[in-house]
Amino acid sequence: MNKKSKIIILRGNSGSGKTTVAKSLQNRFGHGTLLISQDVIRREMLWVKDGMGTQAVPLLLGLIKYGKENCDIVILEGILNSNWYKELFEQIKLEFDPWIYAYYYEIPFEETLIRHQTKPNCDDFGEEEMKHWWNEKDYIGIIPEKTIAADFSLDRTVDMIFEDVISD
Repeated sequence: MNKKSKIIILRGNSGSGKTTVAKSLQNRFGHGTLLISQDVIRREMLWVKDGMGTQAVPLLLGLIKYGKENCDIVILEGILNSNWYKELFEQIKLEFDPWIYAYYYEIPFEETLIRHQTKPNCDDFGEEEMKHWWNEKDYIGIIPEKTIAADFSLDRTVDMIFEDVISD
């Protein structure tokens, strides 16, 4: 068992920049880094809706446990509503504490709309859906999260997280 596996959690509203940072971090950490995207699991693999009791939780937990056993770094990214994914966060705390590095994007709605326009799937949904999904200051609570502000560049964000993880 790899007892020194670390997990990075990137959360925030749609269009915040989570996926871009997660992919950059995976490249930076290199081999032995598992990237788990909530959207890929829920929308593409399972094709299930989000909400209380989502069927994505058991698969996410299975992948996270696989990552703990087989990888140095696990990156989990997604909106990951703190109420709907409470069980997931409780399990992460049990499995990884104190090697949890959690970040929450505190980005204004208007900025997420601008960022959304740069995504390959920008035509799949728009402002109305994003407003419906919006959940301001949705902190986990049981796991402390550092805030990523709108003025953080991609490089600054990746550097900060990378340094946090390698310095421990």
